[in-house]
Parts: sequence; structure tokens; C-alpha cells
Amino acid sequence: MGTLKDLLTTDLRAAMKARDELTTSTLRLALAAVGNAEVAGVAKRELTDDEVLGVLTKEAKKRREAATAYADAGRTEQAAKETAEGEILARYLPTQLDDTELAELVARTLAAGGFTTVNQMGPAMKAVQAAVAGRAEGGRVAAVVRSQLAA
Repeated sequence: MGTLKDLLTTDLRAAMKARDELTTSTLRLALAAVGNAEVAGVAKRELTDDEVLGVLTKEAKKRREAATAYADAGRTEQAAKETAEGEILARYLPTQLDDTELAELVARTLAAGGFTTVNQMGPAMKAVQAAVAGRAEGGRVAAVVRSQLAA
């Protein structure tokens, strides 16, 4: 099939042909963010699928935060647009873990690594983030790890 970036490009072309303006603009912004990440640093390089996934995750998070900010300010049209863009980006992200699955995964990872105290938060987070692999937001993961280590 190709890389995730190729999939985004193919879907962008399809959205343009279908005259789907929301999808077109969202995918253009996502591809621009990927392009910016590729040229960041010393030399231009191709991003791996995992790195592209990281960029898409950040973009989706921006959309969620913007939608919340617009909703809080009473700007429902803009909030709905940001939410719709976030849903388009979510198509390319792995399925998110629910709270129960996340708690079980964290418990298994902490037990396997022998992490028992809050003082081990850093190494525990590193191990858990590797196990989660982008299927949950960092803030959610940190809260669950902290609560399980404190217990």
C-alpha cells in the first residue's frame, strides 16, 4: 500500500476530486505539518510512519483543544469545524484505548518492570508509553501511572 504519507496524499486527491472542502483543507494542513517536520533539523529527511503518526496525533490534539476553546467562548460554528477536522484526522490514528484497557495495560507494564513507587515515575512512564504506542494521550497515561504507583 505504501506509507502513511502516501495514504494521506491519495486521500487528499480523492477529496479534491469529490470537492470535499473540509477533508481537502484538513489533509492539506496535515501534509503541511508532516512537511514541516521533515525539514525541521539539520537536513531534510523522510519521516517514518511512526513519526508521521506522531505529527497527526499532535494535529488531532490541536483540533480538540481548539474545539474546546471555541465552545467555551460560545463560537459553536468554529468548534464544530475543529471537531469535524479532528474526526477526519482520527481516521489515520490507531484506535484509542478506553479507561479499563489503559488501566490494565499500565498495571501489566508496571508489574513487568517492577515499578512500585512514585519515585520511579520517569522510567515507568517511558515503559508504559512504549507499550501504549500512541493509543492514548500522554496526560491520560500519566494520570493512570501516577494513581497506580501511589496506591
